[in-house]
Amino acid sequence: MKQILYLEVPTPDTAAVRQWLQQQFQPALTSRSTEKQVTPDGCRLRFLRNTHQSTQISEKRKPLAEKLSPEELSIFTWSVQRTTYLKVFRWSEQSVAQEAQLLAQLTQELRSQFPQRYPAPPTLDLTKQSIFEALAPYYPKTAKYFRSIPNGEYDLTRVYWWEQRWRSGVQQPQSPKQVIFKADERSPADRLTPVSLDSSHLYDLIYIGGALGVIHAAVMAQLGYRVLLIERLPFGRMNREWNISRQEFQTLIDLGLFTPAEFETVIACEYEDGFNKFFDANNPPQAKAPVLHTPTVLNIALDAEKLLQLCGEKLRSAGGEIWDETEFNQAETSPNSVTVETVHLPTQTTRVAIGRILVDAMGTASPIAWQLNHGRAFDSVCPTVGAVIDGGFEPGVWDSRYGDVLNSHGDISRGRQLIWELFPGKGEELTFYLFHYHQVHPDNPGSLLEMYEDFFTILPEYRRCEVEKLRWKKATFGYIPGHFSIRGNDRRVAFDRLVAIGDAASLQSPLVFTGFGSLVRNLPRLTELLDTALRHNLTQAKYLNQIRAYQSNIAVTWLFSKGMMVPTGRTLPPERVNAMLNTFFGILASESPQVADRFIKDRAGWLPFNRMAIKAAAKNPALLLWIWDMAGRRDLIRWVGSYINFTVSAMISWLLRWLPDRVRSLQTWLEPRNPALWFWLLSQSYALTYGVGKPRPEWIQHQRQWQSPETPPIVANPVTNPVVNSTIQLEE
Repeated sequence: MKQILYLEVPTPDTAAVRQWLQQQFQPALTSRSTEKQVTPDGCRLRFLRNTHQSTQISEKRKPLAEKLSPEELSIFTWSVQRTTYLKVFRWSEQSVAQEAQLLAQLTQELRSQFPQRYPAPPTLDLTKQSIFEALAPYYPKTAKYFRSIPNGEYDLTRVYWWEQRWRSGVQQPQSPKQVIFKADERSPADRLTPVSLDSSHLYDLIYIGGALGVIHAAVMAQLGYRVLLIERLPFGRMNREWNISRQEFQTLIDLGLFTPAEFETVIACEYEDGFNKFFDANNPPQAKAPVLHTPTVLNIALDAEKLLQLCGEKLRSAGGEIWDETEFNQAETSPNSVTVETVHLPTQTTRVAIGRILVDAMGTASPIAWQLNHGRAFDSVCPTVGAVIDGGFEPGVWDSRYGDVLNSHGDISRGRQLIWELFPGKGEELTFYLFHYHQVHPDNPGSLLEMYEDFFTILPEYRRCEVEKLRWKKATFGYIPGHFSIRGNDRRVAFDRLVAIGDAASLQSPLVFTGFGSLVRNLPRLTELLDTALRHNLTQAKYLNQIRAYQSNIAVTWLFSKGMMVPTGRTLPPERVNAMLNTFFGILASESPQVADRFIKDRAGWLPFNRMAIKAAAKNPALLLWIWDMAGRRDLIRWVGSYINFTVSAMISWLLRWLPDRVRSLQTWLEPRNPALWFWLLSQSYALTYGVGKPRPEWIQHQRQWQSPETPPIVANPVTNPVVNSTIQLEE
């Protein structure tokens, strides 16, 4: 018995596919007579030789059993991951006549009868019905289970709102809404005029977005700057959980934002080992892999809301302010300041603040990010959904000492390779994520609501459970973006007096793929560069564009992300993505634990990257053809540019490895005399270290000196300090 065809039929209606096979599909063979026999899961095709054909076959060359037995194919279907799969098996080892013609006909007719669809959510009028009633006809399980989640109505409304806003940005890339204006380009009537503005509304830094924003804002406030944080939600609410390792979180401790004791209080759970395993039942032998163990990757589950509250307390205690339930409307820049207009949602009143620099931390939905890059904010995205549960699993289903870092339990499903994450939390809590890597396309922006319907349907397939018995605690969702960079300056992250951080900057990591990890790993870099720009009033775009978390060693791995995406409008062999993932993760599993740890934490160097790439190509030569097929010539050429840049950056970093220390030794003399040159040298020093995945911990110790009583910051409060030239000067 031999498998001769494996297809994914992109529909959850397996019964319709089966019925079509049994009742409508008819082999169009010119020289064969066929007999169809209906089976519970499909059908069997028996091929009968006609008299003319049999006279053409030498009786001496065919054994009696074969002359008497008809040739036969078995076609069957099954359902998993809310989609349908089909296989065709041949009973004999040798192919039957016109077999290729039959398989081509079956494939073509299936594609025509069950085409790939990318459904969009309906337009809703929530003034006449609840979000549950409105979505139930389209996403019945999502509406049902969100009713059981605390704040479920609010969160489901946010899921709908976020998807609509994301779709609007993707489908109208040429006309992003303008929200940042230059004062000298607006008429006096359109200028933003502060209402009852006094000195209490003047700030050094204004952050928009209270998740990643509050972490960075708290660090800057502790350096002596006056900081305002603007958050659309009630402050401290999170629609994601965060995981990190002790090594990575140590950055926040070294910067002085947290003490070791405070860190222990925000740990919800620390597990012993993390598993990485992709479904390989249908993979060729060279594309199967053992479980990759990563015990020090994302093994600390943080109490995200407690972490945010603690950051908020530190921000306020350092003199900062938080305007929550306040939505950003627009901002206006001038040579001396940036004016931000917001709306306080509960009262619908306008609030205006003036600062020296505006920091965009709004994430993927940021209208500023879309305007910055003329509507082309992201090349790829991970639509991510999930939930936190507080028990409900039967004993033995899962051991909370372990986590699933990356896991798939099936092949490509309706144009997506679905991937799971599972992280233990406090007590009986478990956090689940379901996501897929997705190429941004106007016909297929990526749907959170479709993903949630998948999540609630296939969770029992992934982990044995009864969804009805789970105790829901919280919904987790979002769009996590990525930008395929070739060089460090091929994406804008700044205007004059404005800079983007975190997901709004969309500087991707192909595996961790989230702004939180990138922000924490690069926080010393972002903090010192922003502090230097503020102290010397280097607030033009040409300076602020250098404050970025770009890493050339990450940029070169975007082809790995590309290999996880099914291009819109394409149909790939169902096992293709899992085969690619298992090839690479099999190589990682054969390396030392330190190599896998560094790779997933964005610390892989040039030599390890090339060694693993060569080993993967040698283990599975078809990998190169698969990448060519999925990425295409244009993206492969772009990748070659990224690789050349990575190689050059690694070489320069090695040749100039002495430069960062030399630059530090010049700081006392150079910085007061030529701040712009010092800022450039500082950013280049970070590019030579952090930019190739080689952070310098001793630089953090240097930054901590700014906060020590013996070495006060140069400017305690630039807004109000009259002796500093960079003081805000309000225009007449």
